[in-house]
Amino acid sequence: MDRGTLLPVVALLLAVCSLRPTSLAETVHCDLQPVDAEVTYVTSRVPEGCVAQVPNATLQVHILFLESSRAVSELELKIQKSTQNGTWPQEVLLVLSANKNVLLRLQAPGIPLNLAFDPKMVIFQGHPGINTTKLPPLTTKSQLLNWADTKGPIASVAELNDPESILLRLDQAPGSPSSCSLEPLMDMGHTLEWKPLTPASVRGCRLEGVPGHKEAHIVRVLPGTQDRPRTVTVKVELRCASGDPDAVLILQGPPYVSWLIDANHNMQIWTTGEYSFKIFPEKNIRGFVLPDTPQGLLGEARRLNASVVASFVELPLASVVSLQARSCDGGLQTSPAPVQTTPPKESCNQELLLSLIQPKCSEGVMTLVLKKDLISTLRCTITSLTFWDPSCQAEDRDEQFVLRSTYSSCGTKVTDNVVSNEVVINLLSSSSPQRKKVHCITTEGLSFQLGLYLSPHFLQASNTIELGQQGFVQVSMSPSIPELMLQLDSCQLDLGPDADTVELIQSQVAKGSCVSLLSPGPGGDMRFSFLLRGYMVPTPTTGTLSCTITLRPRTWSLEVHRTISMRLNIISPGLPARIDKGLVLPAVLGITFGAFLIGALLTAALWYIYSHTREYPRPPP
Repeated sequence: MDRGTLLPVVALLLAVCSLRPTSLAETVHCDLQPVDAEVTYVTSRVPEGCVAQVPNATLQVHILFLESSRAVSELELKIQKSTQNGTWPQEVLLVLSANKNVLLRLQAPGIPLNLAFDPKMVIFQGHPGINTTKLPPLTTKSQLLNWADTKGPIASVAELNDPESILLRLDQAPGSPSSCSLEPLMDMGHTLEWKPLTPASVRGCRLEGVPGHKEAHIVRVLPGTQDRPRTVTVKVELRCASGDPDAVLILQGPPYVSWLIDANHNMQIWTTGEYSFKIFPEKNIRGFVLPDTPQGLLGEARRLNASVVASFVELPLASVVSLQARSCDGGLQTSPAPVQTTPPKESCNQELLLSLIQPKCSEGVMTLVLKKDLISTLRCTITSLTFWDPSCQAEDRDEQFVLRSTYSSCGTKVTDNVVSNEVVINLLSSSSPQRKKVHCITTEGLSFQLGLYLSPHFLQASNTIELGQQGFVQVSMSPSIPELMLQLDSCQLDLGPDADTVELIQSQVAKGSCVSLLSPGPGGDMRFSFLLRGYMVPTPTTGTLSCTITLRPRTWSLEVHRTISMRLNIISPGLPARIDKGLVLPAVLGITFGAFLIGALLTAALWYIYSHTREYPRPPP
């Protein structure tokens, strides 16, 4: 090789080598200490869990073991199903096992969900609007798993330590085994993602011997148990008063991880794998080969002329990482442990206490019940509990406080069947009272009707349907109140003990191709149609159509559930029935016309026979 060719090659090699970490990365001195920065993350890795593929199951079971270090915690649980076309189970059973009290906010739109839990440990914020089952007294994890296995095939199990939010997806998990076997440090993949309540430990240090004010933020994502391609979204928020900071963001992870960066300031990016920006997600930029040790990454920050490591964090394999830091000028914001001169006092969790204020209304009375053991768990001491009118005091019973008021006293107001008042709580730990506006719905004076029709015009109601016939159902409320919305949650047709119940609507979703949700009626009446199967063994003669509805005001987050039903006569095609028993008009007309036609044909036949066999008298010769 001649010198003219050799020089460019040497220059290229030097340029490539300059992008690689140097030996300084292993010898840098940096004493990592806690800093004033916050890192939260969403991950699919759980301390223990499993995922199974159960594609043909009519009922799918999911189990969550909630391990909390706090006496009372809040949890947001969201359940989703894929937007893609697929076969879904007729029902989902979710089993919740909690070691401490949990205030649960549940979202499961359009999912036929049955929730099994211990009502002493799990408290809903608002009405869940789903079917619930009380867990039997099970003491061990294996006992609960065995109980759940009798209900249906188990699709997933996860143990979570101090979760703040959970996302459970009901998609099938291709490649998963057909049965669930618990594994430690399990990656739940697409099935489950969760956000821990406690932020990650963030540390920082000053790099000795490096001048300037450049700062480095280092995020190291540790490998998972499954080497599958995935994207980690990194959100960076630096609170800088003046312009963009002189900063570098270093992201290091397994080779199968790419990065999607969303930052509120311009900064230098230094990553493994490939990365892109949220504003240009389709443009991927190739990263670099970075050290996979903490010391190596600190050395990389020094090689990039950073004088301060403003944040350094190591995380399990995550899908979303959020970093918030307050320093943008090269300063190190340490957070030393506070020195306590007196023992800390346990304060009342007023926010959770107020979330328990959920009165109910019935028979002209608004009633609020607070259990004393739950109040004690929140470390609260109630000195008085009243409505807006302070003369309306709560009764102090053995295990609970009970606050009651009629609709015409204690400052209670009723508008469009919505009962309103204000609850005032005086706490020993607070000098000022806590107030909360409360509302509930009363159904007194309202009536709900369930009607079956045999045509889409909804003109004449019927209580009889024929096998193989299409029925049209209307659910209405009278009087109609514009401020209240009517919602159809579920409907079913019970054909008796010798036949399976026909599920028509579950969780506001039509079940099967023979059921269709129709547009509401002129007065907001809920409507749907269904096709009754034409052949059944044994053939049913009666049935009970029942629907569960939800009544919700337009301006308040409240709901009331009611179940209404009607009895139906079921006839087979061609069988006669008495009109007073509900015989449908087409059958009456058919029987009448058939009888007339048979009579006419029989008369004609007899006349024909008579006319051709009759002996006429011979004329005389």
